Amino acid sequence: MLDLNELCGMKGKTAIVTGAASGIGAGIARFFASAGVSVVIADINDELARKVEREIKEAGGKAEFVSCDVTKEADCRTLADGVAKRYSRIDILVNCAGVARRHTVETLSESDWDLALDVTLKSVFLMSKHVVPHMKRSGGGKIVNIGSGWALKGGDRAVSYCAAKGGVWNMTRAMAIDHGPDNINVNCVCPGDIDTPMLKSECEQLGGVYDEKYKEECARRPMARLGEPRDVAMCVFFLCSGMAPWVTGSSLVVDGGGIA
Repeated sequence: MLDLNELCGMKGKTAIVTGAASGIGAGIARFFASAGVSVVIADINDELARKVEREIKEAGGKAEFVSCDVTKEADCRTLADGVAKRYSRIDILVNCAGVARRHTVETLSESDWDLALDVTLKSVFLMSKHVVPHMKRSGGGKIVNIGSGWALKGGDRAVSYCAAKGGVWNMTRAMAIDHGPDNINVNCVCPGDIDTPMLKSECEQLGGVYDEKYKEECARRPMARLGEPRDVAMCVFFLCSGMAPWVTGSSLVVDGGGIA
């Protein structure tokens, strides 16, 4: 009989998840830990990150919070080298850190443009730059970059976010080409609206109220509900598992049919 746990091959792996103090990143960290993965929570929000770390440990999982500003190369290098030293290898990198600033090109400030691109796109470059060498030395690995439905199509009043996530998606394809020979799979998961603090922030930036009426509007899609972090986490898990050995350079849309 097929043993799915053996097929997945995730127990005992080590994963770095950026932006894991809340939202989708926290959901991924919790799901991975529940499957026996040792999770390194990388974020700058100490309070929330330590809360996620504590919850995972109380549930019997393995987690470690490491403060890291993913827009700073020194932080990314220190994180990657430290994890590789403590755990002997880095099996998985999930680049989830991101910032959304809801503006058109007319109203967006240069500082907010820089923030969105640095946190959302530059961080993928910096973390991958310093994790890939460790993966190569250990014979391979899995990288999943968190994109967005707006990596594949445009969105209103979200010019910096669309630019950053579009860059994440095309960077994913380029990395898959470069590092396929190193046995490193690189894929992109593109969520739709997920019930997270980021979605609440976007709503409020646009002058709305994050209430049940707003959530109902976000749920107007074929699956007729708002997404949850776990919906994304399960798809990221699949791409990082032994069930997707020949999947690389791919984009998996997880949005309940929103852009179908």
